[in-house]
Amino acid sequence: MRKKSITRVPDGHPEFGSTAVFDTFKYSAGVKAGGLLFVAGQVGLRPDGSVPETAAEQADWAFRRLGAVLESEGLGFGDLVEIVSYHVNIDSQLADFREVKDRYIKEDYPAWTILGVAALARASLLVEIRAVAALKA
Repeated sequence: MRKKSITRVPDGHPEFGSTAVFDTFKYSAGVKAGGLLFVAGQVGLRPDGSVPETAAEQADWAFRRLGAVLESEGLGFGDLVEIVSYHVNIDSQLADFREVKDRYIKEDYPAWTILGVAALARASLLVEIRAVAALKA
């Protein structure tokens, strides 16, 4: 028997604003399975849906949104086992991204894969983060 459950972020959450995107595009903020929480890619949108101009600010909002999904399951950044970051302009973004990441991930560092990509879901998006966290026993 397959055991999985969906993680939802409440509509109107201060980091997300509307969560209608999950229903519109038919995906979940996270899925719990096998003792892990798989978090969908988080982008740097403000709660009003606007996109910050800088990659650093987008990274900050993406981490804030990732934190909200983790928090909805009683987890934090210390529970991450893996992150994958996607960068449209990796050469010019990575130093700023690392500074933002270091504000959120302090110890027990997760595995990290860094990928350069041609584009993300919106032309103005520069950074996306997906993650896997270990659930508490």
